[in-house]
Amino acid sequence: MHALTLLSLILLSLLAGCTSYIPSTVLPAPSPAQPYVKLVTIPLPVIASSPNEGVTWGALTAFLLHNDKDEVSALFAPQVNQNENFGTTGTLYGAMYPSPLRSIEFNISKSTQVNSDYEIRVRDQSLMDRQLELNAFLYNFTDGSARFFGFGSGSSVDNETNFADRELGYTVSAGYPLATNTMLYLGDRLRKVEIDEGAVKMLPNTQQYFAQADVPGLDGFSTHAQSVSLVYSTLDAQAMASSGIRARATIEGSLAALGSSARFGRYEAEVKGFFPIPDSRFISAGRVAVGQTRGSSLPFLERSILGGENTLRGYGRNRFIDNSYVLLNLEERIRLFRWEVFDVKADWELAPFVDIGGVGDTVGDLRGRDIEVNPGIGFRAVVRPNILGRIDVGFSKDGPAVFVGLGYPF
Repeated sequence: MHALTLLSLILLSLLAGCTSYIPSTVLPAPSPAQPYVKLVTIPLPVIASSPNEGVTWGALTAFLLHNDKDEVSALFAPQVNQNENFGTTGTLYGAMYPSPLRSIEFNISKSTQVNSDYEIRVRDQSLMDRQLELNAFLYNFTDGSARFFGFGSGSSVDNETNFADRELGYTVSAGYPLATNTMLYLGDRLRKVEIDEGAVKMLPNTQQYFAQADVPGLDGFSTHAQSVSLVYSTLDAQAMASSGIRARATIEGSLAALGSSARFGRYEAEVKGFFPIPDSRFISAGRVAVGQTRGSSLPFLERSILGGENTLRGYGRNRFIDNSYVLLNLEERIRLFRWEVFDVKADWELAPFVDIGGVGDTVGDLRGRDIEVNPGIGFRAVVRPNILGRIDVGFSKDGPAVFVGLGYPF
């Protein structure tokens, strides 16, 4: 289904929404002083698409709670979906923003075939008089749509295989300011991976197809890694910035003595920036990133990976895998109009973009033939300061790819 058709369905479904004012004695208010809670209820069709998962359709109802500033402070969205690979899926997604310095997101999802997802993400910047930032992400999921094509920029679509990626783990980090706009982060992550039979029966099974190849991690692996990051940021918002820059340098190490299947080191650097015109009608956004992972018997899912809704949008997830990568994302976020329906203010954006990147054994090995160029167009509905839905259509040598989801790509 075309992106414009999807956008039209969303616009039409908003007309079926309604606004209620519920006493805070019945429904706890986001702000203690609120005598009532403004609750906007919007039924929506679910029409999602990605190269790996295919088309998913169904329905959800979004419940938006507002605080005393008339901002969306919480979102709850139960939904039921249907997909030819995963069968019927029931999901409950929630996002709560008690204050600009705190956020909680969770997702509970179970399919009749293979897929499941249980996760919670917490961020708190209010500790120690706003001197300490804590981030935590806990997850347990099975993705039956995962792909593997082989290693390197020359991996062929003819070698596309499918597997189920079963993962359990956490990622935690603590940040402390070193100077104005500069933070030091210490992180720890645990990741346990099992590889099983996937849900896409039309593709070969990865473990069988690559049985004779040297693919470390194909029988599962564990990673326990620690990281140090230095971040400089002048962004005007953490999640949905419209101006400023953010630069990050990260070093991560994984040791067998601490429970990892393989010893390796990872080095990454990223700079992204947002440059608006005075009324923010146009925002030029860009990101450049480079990374390298070195180690022996390095699991294939711990290497540098490009492809998917947040990197090369002309390809599905896991399309290119090797030890190093470079990536450049450029897009122009153009606000077409601002529309208020049932007291919900939404900005509707058009975003032409181009994604450029490639993988190789080392960054120095990359040549022009290794670089992929994916132009595309995005459509976004933005409810500031916290919620964004998007449709991105990217084009590559494998054909077009359509992604429907939440949040900016970077």
